[in-house]
Amino acid sequence: MLEAEATLQSQADPPSAAIAPDQLRPLRCAEYDQLVRLGAFQDERIELLRGQLVAMSPIGSPHASVIQVLAARLVQALGGRAAVRAQLPLAALDDSEPEPDLAVVPPGDYWAAHPGGAWLVIEVAESSLSKDLGFKAQLYADAQVDAYWVVDIPGRRVVVHRDREAGRWKRVTSHDRGETLVLERFPDVQVVIAELMPPAGG
Repeated sequence: MLEAEATLQSQADPPSAAIAPDQLRPLRCAEYDQLVRLGAFQDERIELLRGQLVAMSPIGSPHASVIQVLAARLVQALGGRAAVRAQLPLAALDDSEPEPDLAVVPPGDYWAAHPGGAWLVIEVAESSLSKDLGFKAQLYADAQVDAYWVVDIPGRRVVVHRDREAGRWKRVTSHDRGETLVLERFPDVQVVIAELMPPAGG
């Protein structure tokens, strides 16, 4: 009886459970981009992370509101000094093409290719805090990203990652709604955290 149950369980396991990690062949950005150009994934919200296609979470209204407020503030404050890209691909690594909620990148022509780095990346966390502070923080530390913010909506704070060195963030600080953040690349640009948070009780 136990043998039969084990057989049924093995049949129910996904194929990846029986495959060693070193046997998995990650997808590369160039291959992913080619598939996109050929019309693949048209009805899917996905991003390429560490060679894997990962479904993106639906966006709730608080999440969308934070993106709207931040994008408007940054575009107005930065003018032509930088490009502000909302939920657009970033060619971060050879095997990763995330679509951060916001990215501040050098101004330029991105018709031929997505930007390969960013002066600032911002992710808004409504239900994805552990991924944004863990997996994605490490991914951006490995990439050409100078600073990384996570807007933690439930926690009513912003977690700031600075000083990237050898694949790690040397400074990670938490800031509450009573504080104001300054873009290190553009110290004249300030973001009031309270403006990014829902009203009390919201």
